[in-house]
Amino acid sequence: MQRIEPTEERRIACVGTYPPRQCGIATFTQDLCRAIEIESESGLQCHVLAINDRADGYDYPANVRFEVRQQQPADYRLAADFANIRNCEVMLVEHEYGIFGGDCGDQLLGMLRNVRMPVVTTMHTVLAEPSEQMRQVTESIIEHSDRIVVMSERAVEILCDLYALTEEKVRHIPHGIPDLPFVDPSFYKDHFGVEGRTVLLTFGLLSPGKGVEYVIQALPELVKQNPEIVYVVLGATHPHVLRDRGEEYRHQLQHLAEDLGVLDHVMFINRYVDLDELCKFLMAADIYVTPSLAEQQIASGTLAYALGTGKPIVATPYVYAKELLADGRGRLVPFRDADAITREVAWLLDNEQETQAIRKRAYLYSRKSIWSKVARSYLDLFDEVSHEPSIATLLLRSHQNDAISPLHAVPEVNFSALQSMTDHVGILQHARFTISDRNHGYCTDDNARALVVALQSYELTQERGMLNLARTYLSFVHHAFNPVENRFRNFMAFDRRWLEEFGSEDSHARALWGLGSAVALARNAGMRAVSLDLFDRGLHATESFTSPRAWAFTLVGVHAYLSRYGGDSEAKRIRENLATRLYEQFVSNAKDDWPWPEDTLTYSCGKLPHAMLLAGQWMGHDGMIEIGLRSLDWLLKIQTSEDGHLSLIGNQGWFPRGGEKATYDQQPIEAHALLEACLEANRLTQDNQWFVEARRCFDWYLGRNDLGRPIYNYETGGCRDGLHREGVNENEGAESTLAWLLSLRAIRGAKLIDSPVETARERVTTNG
Repeated sequence: MQRIEPTEERRIACVGTYPPRQCGIATFTQDLCRAIEIESESGLQCHVLAINDRADGYDYPANVRFEVRQQQPADYRLAADFANIRNCEVMLVEHEYGIFGGDCGDQLLGMLRNVRMPVVTTMHTVLAEPSEQMRQVTESIIEHSDRIVVMSERAVEILCDLYALTEEKVRHIPHGIPDLPFVDPSFYKDHFGVEGRTVLLTFGLLSPGKGVEYVIQALPELVKQNPEIVYVVLGATHPHVLRDRGEEYRHQLQHLAEDLGVLDHVMFINRYVDLDELCKFLMAADIYVTPSLAEQQIASGTLAYALGTGKPIVATPYVYAKELLADGRGRLVPFRDADAITREVAWLLDNEQETQAIRKRAYLYSRKSIWSKVARSYLDLFDEVSHEPSIATLLLRSHQNDAISPLHAVPEVNFSALQSMTDHVGILQHARFTISDRNHGYCTDDNARALVVALQSYELTQERGMLNLARTYLSFVHHAFNPVENRFRNFMAFDRRWLEEFGSEDSHARALWGLGSAVALARNAGMRAVSLDLFDRGLHATESFTSPRAWAFTLVGVHAYLSRYGGDSEAKRIRENLATRLYEQFVSNAKDDWPWPEDTLTYSCGKLPHAMLLAGQWMGHDGMIEIGLRSLDWLLKIQTSEDGHLSLIGNQGWFPRGGEKATYDQQPIEAHALLEACLEANRLTQDNQWFVEARRCFDWYLGRNDLGRPIYNYETGGCRDGLHREGVNENEGAESTLAWLLSLRAIRGAKLIDSPVETARERVTTNG
């Protein structure tokens, strides 16, 4: 940036995790911000916008000016507003997919779409073979960033090849390191009680995938050759691993060391160390070992730090290690090869002169990466982007309609009603006003829907309470299955008596929809196994069903199931069978003015075109896609009022062919079915008009309906049971509340198709 005398406070917004949160990105953000402030001659201040992964946040230092709850989309937009109001000159984003909310961290886009300043994004992960979702998110981040910074030349190549970036837009700035002296390791060993011993070191937050077990497996032979060798495993267990699996991995490593007879030669230091102590550990080490199993890793602070202290390094050949240790700066070993680790460590210990040469080459190469030089590179980059029109400005001038943002006027998620309606059996069906009505007991329909809601929520928030609810709902669905009939029962009295041997075709299909979604969503192997078993046992019964809605719900469930187990040929056969039957019924019954497979429009109509759109994509069947889009468009047109709001078909008469559409009673499940179908059409066609239609369906809950009154209850988090001619039905039953929560999750997860920046530039030029 320009070196000028400060006249007023100058600031940039730094987005990322931050200490005391234990995370490699947090440490990087802190170190870079400190270096930028020290190196800036104009008094530039770094205002940190910290991403929180827990509800109670952290005890941050004063330079953290704003906290973003990771899974709350509205916080990202508020953070953008905060940075705009504070007149930050540049936004610096420390990007890692896992630290931001949503699918592959896509909630970050809610911030990037709303900032009014240049954006520089440092990408800590760049994959050569990303998933489709990850690729889409990456493309959007690139489109909203003025510059992309990466820490390896290989990452530059990937971005240029895969995303067609120019060398002007992507920059290689190395990972920063502290400026430490080149010292004899013996000088620091007495600090840790290892004087006279040969120290191998691995540090970083401990988690499976670090490959530490292979170093331990190498120790028995190394101890024979060097009885004074000790392997230091430095670092606390990663907080997310600790939350999900406890100290399982660390204990496995300890048991392995004990079984191999080398427990006295391994030091497990289970704590998060500060920079000063870490540097002393590094300088005390004779050899640094990084046995990572992540082949595509393109940045590693631990490796950069070890190189910066001139350590002889033994590493597996992940991308970053191959680049940093090239030209004789370290030794590479194959992945998962303890014998190779033994050979290379022994070679380094036996060949002192060559090892010293490796140390010097590593140390001299790392001098370009000390924090002061890295900070100056970033300052120069900030200066560069500050003197050209920013992407944010171009998008603002191109009049993008912020009102169709997925976050526009969308309430926060509130699970209070869901929790209050759930007991240790499952979710109760009905409510009297806002109080659960035990007189009507439970149904499998609602517990299957609730299972999807709970697992979707757990996927986003990782809150144990949601996982426990999911277990309750899955247990109910499991108990509902009647193995004699191979069908699901539906209704259970409050005293736990089943009221039937099997339920309707539609209720069975909705159970399969919930189970297929659980197979796709469940991280817990036990939950996934139970869901898969029930899905498999219940699927074949659907081949004898005659209800188009049952076919449609089953198809949506099969789609979710196959997203995880795409090779299941039997599931694909049943999918083709049901999809063909539904399509043929559409074709045989549809007319130009009635493109529908039945003579009466009744409930959950949106699910039928939704199933056609999914099946058409799976099967490469253009006819299914065409009838899905056509019938969905027709459903929306006949359910649109004169003033443009959604006016659903009422269940007091429905809508018979050649008859009148019933206006009441309108139910939330209808809005949900239409909304999901519109979002699928949006994903399929890339036409944002379908998202506009989805928002119309969503806004029905919020008062854009025939009565002009919201049926979502902001106070309770529940949803009223619908619209009557006399007014809103004030009861908040499970079906309505679950329809709302599913709709809310869907609209929050929606992704607008970004207009390319080049298009925005062209419009600015054309319109002057």
